[in-house]
Amino acid sequence: MAEELLDATDHEIIALLREDARRTFSDIAGRVSLSTAAVKRRVDRLREKGVITGFTVQVDHAKLGWGIEAFAQLRFFGSTNVSEIVETTTRIPEAQAVFTIAGDPDAVVWLRSRDMAHLQSTIDELRRSHRITSTRTLIVLDSWVRGEDRPE
Repeated sequence: MAEELLDATDHEIIALLREDARRTFSDIAGRVSLSTAAVKRRVDRLREKGVITGFTVQVDHAKLGWGIEAFAQLRFFGSTNVSEIVETTTRIPEAQAVFTIAGDPDAVVWLRSRDMAHLQSTIDELRRSHRITSTRTLIVLDSWVRGEDRPE
């Protein structure tokens, strides 16, 4: 769906759902000055067009015991296909996302681990793939994500 097909109300509905995906259509309707039925139709249209791809929950991973976040820059042998880069990284549960990129490095992997020893073993496991020629690990000290509340 092209940007021009979304009006200000669509953007406001999306922002409200990003703040709290459990909002009722009635609550949203009151905030955007539409009827509940009109909001439901708009959300259904946004889902049909692929603008809204799902609803999710935000989790405090540190409270689940996965308090260390890091990004690993990975360099692969020149003959490695992009699909092999993705397969190498997504097979480990610590990988939250992988971004294949043009230039150097070949990929950046977002990792979560329980502690520093766990992070080290995760990097060691990636290096054992025999496709990766080098790594560089960046440990997250703090973060901010658009649309997410900062923990107190």
